[in-house]
Amino acid sequence: MACSYSNCTLKFPSKCPSFSISPKFPPKFLSISACSKTPNHQDSRFQSKVDALLDGLKWDDKGLAVAIAQNVDTGDVLMQGFINKEALRKTIYSRKATFYSRSRSSLWTKGETSNNFINVFDIFVDCDRDSVLYVGKPDGPTCHTGEETCYYTSVFESLTEIQIKHASSTLYNLESTIEKRKEEVISPSDKPSWTKCLLSSKELLCAKIREEADELCRTLEENEDKSRIVSEMADLQYHAMVLLCKKGVKFEDVLEEVRHRFSQSGVDEKASRKS
Repeated sequence: MACSYSNCTLKFPSKCPSFSISPKFPPKFLSISACSKTPNHQDSRFQSKVDALLDGLKWDDKGLAVAIAQNVDTGDVLMQGFINKEALRKTIYSRKATFYSRSRSSLWTKGETSNNFINVFDIFVDCDRDSVLYVGKPDGPTCHTGEETCYYTSVFESLTEIQIKHASSTLYNLESTIEKRKEEVISPSDKPSWTKCLLSSKELLCAKIREEADELCRTLEENEDKSRIVSEMADLQYHAMVLLCKKGVKFEDVLEEVRHRFSQSGVDEKASRKS
């Protein structure tokens, strides 16, 4: 049964560093995968690869480039700053997002005063080689205002009415809306939303999750078309996220668990559960 979200208004991106550096970068992001431990500063071969990477980027006339930080699990864009060669070099070695302050003319590491570091798992260089993406896990709110990301004001909403809104993607907007429904106080005369009904009854919620999971399976068994599969998966996703909210589990925690399993086979993961 398709479920309408009308009552519930609806972030999706190892090995040791690998730099396949050539005189011309391929027409895609160059990835610098973080090593399981901090790279050895004294490793001359590694140093030469870092030097080649830095020399291959397009720095502006002040020796700077743009760096954007993104949450590895949620996909949220956390902040933007500027870097020079030494800021990027320090980030590669320390795996802490480091930038260059144009006002102070010095390097600064995000979190050096707040302890809200951005722990970098990977770095990407764009196709024009003039900007980089730090992909990592923040230790806390990134913005100095206490917001999770520096991008929390919606331009389109501000044009009609001022409203602060976290720049988040579809799943996280859904999660936020479900959480708001959880906190709502409904008077006896008001009709609760469907989300509130689900949150108020674990029996109803579990029954709906089982129902939606069965309907998704039947799209495969009965060879239904893609639109039907998408619809049933959306229903299952929504009801599962209501369950997470009811239990106080963030969807980011689920994504983090998925990320931890990337380097582990399914057979090994199941075996580890039994123990």
